[in-house]
Amino acid sequence: MQVQLTPKHHSPLSLLPKALATFILLTITCLVAPTAVADINADVESRVKTILSDLSLEQKVGQMVQGEIIWVSPADVTKYHLGSVLNGGGSFPNQRKNSSIDDWLKLADDYYSASMKTKAKIPLIWGTDAVHGHNNVIGATLFPHNIGLGAADDPELVREIGAITAKEVAATGIDWIFAPTVAVVKDDRWGRTYEGYSDEAPIVRSYGGVIVEGLQGSAKQLRMDSSKVIATAKHWIGDGGTFRGDDQGNTVLSLEDLLDQHGQGYVTALEAGVQTVMASFNSWNGDKIHGNKQLLTDVLKQQMGFDGFVVSDWNGIGQVNGCNNRGCAQAINAGVDMIMVPEDWKQVYKNTIAQVRSGKIAMARIDDAVSRILRVKLRAGMFEKAAPSKRKITADSSIIGSAKHRAVARDAVRKSLVMLKNRKQLLPLKPGQHILVTGDGADNIGKQNGGWTITWQGTENLNSHFPGATSIFGGIKQAVNEIGGTTELSTDGSFVKKPDVAVVVFGEEPYAEGSGDRDSLILNEGMETDLALLRKLKQQNIPVVAILLTGRPLWVNAELNSSDAFVVAWLPGSEAGGIADVIVADAKGKPRYDFTGKLSFDWPAAEINARNDDLPVSDHLLKRGQGLSYGDAELVADNLNEKSIIDDSSKEQVIFSGTTRPPWKVYIGDASDWSKEVSGKSTTTPYGALTVTTVDGAVQEDSRRVEWTGGHESQFFWQTDNSVNLSALPGDNPALMMTFAVDKHPEGPVKLRMDCEWPCHAELALDTILRSKPEGKLGQLGIGLECFSKHGVNLKKINSPLVLATSEPLIITFRDVRIVADAVGPDVMNCD
Repeated sequence: MQVQLTPKHHSPLSLLPKALATFILLTITCLVAPTAVADINADVESRVKTILSDLSLEQKVGQMVQGEIIWVSPADVTKYHLGSVLNGGGSFPNQRKNSSIDDWLKLADDYYSASMKTKAKIPLIWGTDAVHGHNNVIGATLFPHNIGLGAADDPELVREIGAITAKEVAATGIDWIFAPTVAVVKDDRWGRTYEGYSDEAPIVRSYGGVIVEGLQGSAKQLRMDSSKVIATAKHWIGDGGTFRGDDQGNTVLSLEDLLDQHGQGYVTALEAGVQTVMASFNSWNGDKIHGNKQLLTDVLKQQMGFDGFVVSDWNGIGQVNGCNNRGCAQAINAGVDMIMVPEDWKQVYKNTIAQVRSGKIAMARIDDAVSRILRVKLRAGMFEKAAPSKRKITADSSIIGSAKHRAVARDAVRKSLVMLKNRKQLLPLKPGQHILVTGDGADNIGKQNGGWTITWQGTENLNSHFPGATSIFGGIKQAVNEIGGTTELSTDGSFVKKPDVAVVVFGEEPYAEGSGDRDSLILNEGMETDLALLRKLKQQNIPVVAILLTGRPLWVNAELNSSDAFVVAWLPGSEAGGIADVIVADAKGKPRYDFTGKLSFDWPAAEINARNDDLPVSDHLLKRGQGLSYGDAELVADNLNEKSIIDDSSKEQVIFSGTTRPPWKVYIGDASDWSKEVSGKSTTTPYGALTVTTVDGAVQEDSRRVEWTGGHESQFFWQTDNSVNLSALPGDNPALMMTFAVDKHPEGPVKLRMDCEWPCHAELALDTILRSKPEGKLGQLGIGLECFSKHGVNLKKINSPLVLATSEPLIITFRDVRIVADAVGPDVMNCD
């Protein structure tokens, strides 16, 4: 069977450059010939039709609904005929972070058993974000994030990583992985840059198919091998091309360029038989892809021949114009087959049934969606598989984090490292040397893993959460000891014995999407402690090796100038011993392994685009494909430009936007402890009168709900270790701007304070203003900095720009807090 594409229908492929159009056409032929005939056989299609014919509307819609394990019980699966559940990042069985493998398996069994109690007995599938190993599970093997694998440029390694990830996921009873990400990243300010293999299509194209083959295996393996899982190509399409790199933003391209720049990873993924595709949060030319029939149905399903199912992203339907998280006929009509609605799934279930009955959604569209879901479940052997705990792969939980798997992860680390500088062949470290290993990333396994690690953002993790893993210091210590050397560890560069060489490990703090978006490519803007540490060691005439932990290329000219050797380690995962394998010599002083990693992204020579900061950086220090091996001529000079394009005096301060931004930290306190750092999804003061909770606002976990219950004076505030100067902002009316909702009006006095290193402060009464705000409605409030200045604050040394205190009940939810240079509008309060 051939797919007919004719110019008469103005097919997307007819718009493509000839070479790419031919490539996609060849892929479609492969999809509908060997895969379709051998795997999508008459028996499967017959079973799909038979099962479908016996289903009621309620049963069909249930198959299309996917809720999150926090909000879906096994009893719900039975009652509502649910086809799927997922666990989001940082969600665990019984909501226990330290859940055992048996805990995961028990919950999988419970869901499976519940689905078998339904009349139709259609097995439920559980999906999870396993994006660099089984990253939600304590003790799993964690691989370098995709940006590091792109630097390795090794498709067979990626295939093996896919196979190992599938085994460890399947060993917990989970059948479906939301991976691979095949985004092509065009602006490194995007917070998901590290999820992309490269900023150009060739590496992404070369990886898209092999990772799917590793995860799913052949059609026969997917059906019969319990160690294989269903894969997902994501996020269709253009997620890496948004304006300014804004997560969930707008990608402005012609259809031809959209497919050419962002579609090639899908071509090889589909050719490999990927069974599901996840719709992207972003818009295309202003139209949300979750509601775009042209891209979801006309291009993906009809032109490219995809006959698996499309799953929406987390509450993605709610972003479609005219829709909300409780229902969206437009998304289903556009081609979304399974609806990921973590909390509001019951409303989606009921509303979708009503929309079918009212004619807003055609029954034919429902039948098509359910047929696709059934087809994938049949291809994956779900109807034949036993309960999760009875499968062959789950018989031995030691497969999770096994030595064999960790060895592959360690090899991946070795191959991902990119050396940018090596003056006087400082590396590899020589036998007999005394090595200082320092910096806040030296012995920090959470930091070296980055986001999507146990928790969604990768925060709130201790080394104890990574049993069996190796920190960067741990790997260096072992390797140096083996060749007669010694090591010393400190975070601040202090030492007992002066070292022969200092290895400084520093970089970005963990983040995931949204929270990871940046306005520039400056490393940890506002925090210069890493650079100060490098310079401090250099001033003591200690040779310095810099190891950068990062999820994106960064403007680090000053750090390069202050280092004798410089290695980009990306986010290496749990097996950081692979770094020591390359940077520490053998007993004869020779390299044990050479550097083979090359940049899969261009490396910036500036922090923003000097001509237009809406555009990606175009001034590059190093080009894609560059990277040193031992003995190579140097790539960079020692006098790189360190002057920022951005005028420090004009910088606005983003304090909180989706997450607390460096250098700020968020605290709560009462008389028992006035400065308790907020961590995890919920933190409460010692006396229990104030609780801060992470909640969903416009997107997942982008807001902080602050609730005072009364009885004790309690405060909520942001603070930085090093004060900032807010006196030089260039606008006419610099102000503290807050976006928030008053969920419960204050029942007593509320004080808003700004601190200039306590006891220096200014205090304003805020309760009257808060009472004037409608409860539950998101709004803004700006307070001119002159208000605080007139009350005694020193704007040159602000360390707490917002302190909110009361002893009475109040609930307020913050969405955004920042210092702006020029605030105008009716919501701005000034002091006349």
